[in-house]
Amino acid sequence: MSGYPVTPDGRYLVVRGRLWRRSDPLLTEEQRQQAVNALMDARRAVAAAKRADDDTALAAARAAVQAAKEALGERGPVWWDDDEPDLTRHPARTTPYAEWWASVAGSD
Repeated sequence: MSGYPVTPDGRYLVVRGRLWRRSDPLLTEEQRQQAVNALMDARRAVAAAKRADDDTALAAARAAVQAAKEALGERGPVWWDDDEPDLTRHPARTTPYAEWWASVAGSD
């Protein structure tokens, strides 16, 4: 789908060697699409606020990005329930995924 390697448990994808949390797989397609639409709208609002040099609008737009990312499960509380920590932004090579990552990264 994204072209990025996905960890064996499906929680993360790896971009430039770092883990990034994937969307909650339990979201319905409708829920996911609504959140993606909200995220795209919020990102456009961030760009517009930057162009307008409007700090108030920028703060509101960034809050909307955060809310959309939380709705997708990519930020905020983790969507899995086995008490494993969130490793988002960690280098894959320094996590429990290190052995898997070495085998994936070495195959490039």
